[in-house]
Amino acid sequence: MKLPLAEARAIVASTLERAGATPAMAASTARALVLAEAQGLGSHGLARVTQYATHLRNGRVDGAATASVAHRKGAAIVVDAASGLAFPACDLAVREAIAAAREHGIALAGVVRSHHCGVLVDHLRPAAAAGMVGLGFANSPAAMPAAGGRHPIFGTNPIAAVFPRRAADPLAIDLSLSEIARGKVMVAAREGKPIPHGWALDAKGQPTTDAKAALEGSMLPIGAATSPKGAMLALIVELLVTALIGGRYGFEASSFFVDEGDRPGIGQTFVVIDPGALAGSDAYLDRLEVLVTEMLQDEGVRLPGARREALLRRAEQEGIEVPDDLVRRAQQ
Repeated sequence: MKLPLAEARAIVASTLERAGATPAMAASTARALVLAEAQGLGSHGLARVTQYATHLRNGRVDGAATASVAHRKGAAIVVDAASGLAFPACDLAVREAIAAAREHGIALAGVVRSHHCGVLVDHLRPAAAAGMVGLGFANSPAAMPAAGGRHPIFGTNPIAAVFPRRAADPLAIDLSLSEIARGKVMVAAREGKPIPHGWALDAKGQPTTDAKAALEGSMLPIGAATSPKGAMLALIVELLVTALIGGRYGFEASSFFVDEGDRPGIGQTFVVIDPGALAGSDAYLDRLEVLVTEMLQDEGVRLPGARREALLRRAEQEGIEVPDDLVRRAQQ
């Protein structure tokens, strides 16, 4: 069923509220999931509604949680998600970081006792709208081995960045440090489809093309076949969102893909930078356009985030497909 984005958000929010989320938590989460779906990112969109609702009902998420600032020193901030869904806490962390960056030039806000945060770069949209550069890091339950290892230790640990432009969409970069996002393996498993060789290992540490076996095993870091670089980047992210701010390591958290388990307690870290405190906003914007112009000299170059923004604009006009069973559940 194709619905306008506002109706899709209302359906998702209603479903999450019925599962135990507060209206504020449900609304924040619905905005994020529908935004992801509208950008063509189905693995982080409406496919997550049932998972989140189940975690709410089973106590893996505290639906009554209210995110708050737990600690602040200058432009260093820690936000406690209080074991709720991640989105209200990430919203708060980025708002606080933007305000602190206006005062100090740069700010870091970490989120602890958190949950799956969806499309990481979308949390940075307010930073770009404020004319600031944003960086994001997140961990997740263990899915990838350390370099040379076999058992899962790190999450797929995405990295994101936004660089605002003058009178144009920002450059929006978002990448998982696994060879492919685990959500895409989840979708393949649900649809009974194989995955390409080189994406994952099974529970015995052997390469597999079976999506369900991959979910029971481990994802491979970027470039794992030839280099330890992906695993090293995952290690950096793991430490930025755990040891530095007080989150839990990925191997200490139950998988997002099981109904029963602990409250994950993983973390997110956001860095917001005011270009005006460094080269100056005009100089930054001018220099960014020099680079963009050089990139676009080659036919076929696509600026990061451009495809997703085009899909989002179309979805704003045409709506998105919402599964009939989700509509029925929300109306019960």
